[in-house]
Amino acid sequence: MDLDLAQLLALDATVTAGTLDGAARALHVTPSAISQRLKALEAATGRVLLVRSKPVQVTASGQAVLRLARQVALLAADTARELAGPAGPVTLPIALNADSMATWVLPALAPLAGEFAFDLYREDQEHTAALLRDGRVMAAVTAAADPVPGCSVTRLGGMRYRPVAAPAFAARWFPDGVTAEALSRAPVVVFDRRDDLQHGYLRTRGVDPAAPPLHHVPASVDFLTAVTLGLGWGMLPRQQEPAGELVELDPAGAVDVVLHWQQWRLRSPSLDRVAAAVLAAARTALDQRVPQ
Repeated sequence: MDLDLAQLLALDATVTAGTLDGAARALHVTPSAISQRLKALEAATGRVLLVRSKPVQVTASGQAVLRLARQVALLAADTARELAGPAGPVTLPIALNADSMATWVLPALAPLAGEFAFDLYREDQEHTAALLRDGRVMAAVTAAADPVPGCSVTRLGGMRYRPVAAPAFAARWFPDGVTAEALSRAPVVVFDRRDDLQHGYLRTRGVDPAAPPLHHVPASVDFLTAVTLGLGWGMLPRQQEPAGELVELDPAGAVDVVLHWQQWRLRSPSLDRVAAAVLAAARTALDQRVPQ
């Protein structure tokens, strides 16, 4: 296949913006030019790469070409910086789980904000690897220890989640301690419908996760606020717990989530600099004693 750089950039910009009009604005060309480049790219590959919906949807074939497009764009940006010096921030799409984003990753990225434009995708740690597979991100904090094809993987450390609640909530719902009966009645705060931490803990205690009332609070800071205000109990990592405001319900109920850094197996100085910052922060912020 003879793939044209301008066509690859058009695909990248269209997926990033979600529309041909948005891609045209980003690349300072007309929507017609974007459409022509995409058609030429599909002709060169012999595959349909995009579904022209709003926003556009990437096909399975498009995922492979999108990954190539973003790799080429990153290498081109690295080369331009090497030849002419910094000429503007390099955009790096990265997938993060909400709790890492709310606690330790953003401080690690902050010193690099002048050199890089971070396009952060928030997803559960069990699902961030999927964004690597479809080419939407170049790196991810993930619970997946097995490398995504074309990626390298490095262990970051563990986040230990404990079942906690506000003191008044604990006194009301667990006056006799944490029992299966009490757990089946006490309200629970759940991050979103993919969050299995609370449900997993309930199952280990012989409780049907469908039994207690559920509050869905899909934002990490607001999840903490909901637990602190007494809406329900929830599983919180040590890094997020406010000192003295919550009580641990069950010392034997901690759940360890081991996190890994996966990134494209690509010799990119930009990507390597970000990886080094994330790995250095993880050595301080995460529990290195948690077993695999």
